[in-house]
Amino acid sequence: MNVYLDSLGCRLNQSEVETMARQFAAAGHIVAGDPSQADVCIINTCAVTASAERKSRRRVQALSQANPQACIAAVGCYATLNPAQCAALPGVAWVIPNAEKEQTTKIVTPPPLRSPAPPPLHSPAPPLSRTRAFIKVQDGCDNHCTYCVTRLLRGPSRSRPVSDVVAQVQALVETGCQEAVLTGANLCSYGRDLGLPDGLRALIVALLARTDLPRLRLSSLEPWGLDESFFDLWENARLCRQLHLPLQSGCDETLRRMGRRTTTTEFARLVGTARAAIPGLAVTSDLIVGFPGEDEDAFRASYDFAVAIEFARLHVFSYSRRPGTAAARLPGRVDRAERQARARVMRELSAEQALRFRQRFVGREMTVLWEHRRPDGLWPGLTGNYLRVVTRAEDHLHNRLTNTRLLALQNGHLVGEVMEA
Repeated sequence: MNVYLDSLGCRLNQSEVETMARQFAAAGHIVAGDPSQADVCIINTCAVTASAERKSRRRVQALSQANPQACIAAVGCYATLNPAQCAALPGVAWVIPNAEKEQTTKIVTPPPLRSPAPPPLHSPAPPLSRTRAFIKVQDGCDNHCTYCVTRLLRGPSRSRPVSDVVAQVQALVETGCQEAVLTGANLCSYGRDLGLPDGLRALIVALLARTDLPRLRLSSLEPWGLDESFFDLWENARLCRQLHLPLQSGCDETLRRMGRRTTTTEFARLVGTARAAIPGLAVTSDLIVGFPGEDEDAFRASYDFAVAIEFARLHVFSYSRRPGTAAARLPGRVDRAERQARARVMRELSAEQALRFRQRFVGREMTVLWEHRRPDGLWPGLTGNYLRVVTRAEDHLHNRLTNTRLLALQNGHLVGEVMEA
C-alpha cells in the first residue's frame, strides 16, 4: 500500500514518523510524498496546548479533503487525550494512543473495499527530515511540571539501550545522513532506567566514538539535568553549538508554581558556564506567558530576565489549560486577551534578540549543511549553531556540508558564499 506520514508538534513526534516511514518501507510499502497518492494517511498528533489540538483536528480534516478515499490513522498525544473526538473526525479508521504507537506498522493494514490510490511517480526511500535525522532515544517523563500534560500522555521515562541508538545512527550514516538530532520527552533523564546515572553523557560519548556521524545535535534539555562538566563534551567539534534550555518563566515565584526545578539564578549561572565553554553557542529557550497567578509584575520580571540572558531565539507560548494537570486547578487565571498581549510583547523581544545574534556572525566562515534548492533558486541550510543561511549556487548542494562565508543579513536570513567546490 501507499502510505503518507505527517507530524505535528515536537521533534520527538517527527522522529517517530521518520521511524515509521523506515518501518513501512522495510515491510514493502511505498512511502508517498503527497496524501493524494496514499491508501493510508498517518498523522502523529499533538496535544501540548489547546491550539495544538485544534491544529491536529484541522490536519486530519485537510488530509481527508485531499484524499477522501484514504483511510486515516490518528496517532499520538491527541489520540491519547481525546480518542473519541479523533474517531469522529472524517476518514479516521484507526485511533492509536501513545501506548500502542510503536505497533503502528502492525495495526495499520491495507484498507479493504477501497479503490487503491494511484502509485507515486517515484518510489523513494523514506526521506530524512531536512537532511537531518531525528533519533528518538527516550520517551516519557518523571517530572511534575504543573502545566504539562506530557507525563500523563507519554507515561514514565524509559530509554533505548546505547547499543541500539549507536547501531541506528551508524546505519543512517551509511545511507548518507550528515546530522542526527537526539530527541526525547525528557532527554536529560536518558539512561536512568537503565542504571546509567550519567546516561546522556555516556550516549553522546558512544555516538562520537563509535559512529562516523559528521554532526550531532541535541534537542531540548531540562536545565536542572546538567552539570558544568557536561559542556566539556563540546571539545569535540562534531557536537552542534546549540543548546535548547526550556526556562518557561523568568520569575522565580512563577517557576515555583510551575513546579520547575530551577531558579533564575541557577539558570543564569548554567548559561554563563555553557557560553564560556562553547564559543559561538546559540542558547534558545521556551517561555510561557499568562500562567495562573502571573500578574503584571511577574510578567515584567520574566521579560527583564529574558532581556538579560540575551537568547538566540525564544519559543513563546500563551498558557493553555490542560485537563488533568495541577495548574488547571490553580487560581488567578489570566484572561485570554492579556495572555495574547503578553505573548506578542515577548515574541517581539525574541525577534530582536534573534536578529542581534545573527548579526554577530556576519563576516565569519562557518560550516553549513545544505537542504534543497527552493523555487527561487536559493539553497537554504543550517550552521551548527542553528543559523539559517541561504546561497545561490549552480552546484548540487543537497545534504552537503561546506565551509561558507556569511556575507550579509537580508530578510532575516544570512546570505552565504560557499568557499569550496
